[in-house]
Amino acid sequence: MPKIDNMLAILWMLRSGEKITAKQISEKLEMNIRTVYRYIDTISTSGVPIISEPGHNGGYTLLNNFIEAPLFFDFEEQTSLFHAAVFAEEAGYYGGEALNRAISKLSKYSNQEQETKINQHLTSLEVISRLSSLSIEPFLKELEQAVADGYSVKILYHKSGEKQLNYRLVDPYRIIYWNNKWYVMDFVILGMISVVLE
Repeated sequence: MPKIDNMLAILWMLRSGEKITAKQISEKLEMNIRTVYRYIDTISTSGVPIISEPGHNGGYTLLNNFIEAPLFFDFEEQTSLFHAAVFAEEAGYYGGEALNRAISKLSKYSNQEQETKINQHLTSLEVISRLSSLSIEPFLKELEQAVADGYSVKILYHKSGEKQLNYRLVDPYRIIYWNNKWYVMDFVILGMISVVLE
């Protein structure tokens, strides 16, 4: 794990509000305890108010008002992100892998109480959609890139009620997910068309 990820992980662990020792951090993140001390020193030097309590019952915590800083997601924000991931997966969202990595980081650095509450809310939501036999994820990625970079894409499609396949060069400007279908909005010389991705 890169240095910045490790420091964010330590910061996330300190954010729980409970005292945590360098040994606990080193075990959880599978790193040398001296590395933990260096990272904590670096975090502290950057302006994060870390409280260090020496002794048998010692450990590290963050100053209370820093815990409320907007750098972190509160419970409702975390739950919303988890729910969004569920919806995105069912819609065939093309960024699923990156979204799953982000969700995994949220899970990894949540304390037990946070994780339990989030799981209770997650299990209360289920999204049921018709599953397509063909994954459209690669097409969505390509179309999103075309929209972002402003280039044309050649598509093969059926006109409504026809069996014949048609080719068309499209200049997509937006991808829309509506009513369980993905749409591509396209600029054409004579007006605007929309293509349904199925």
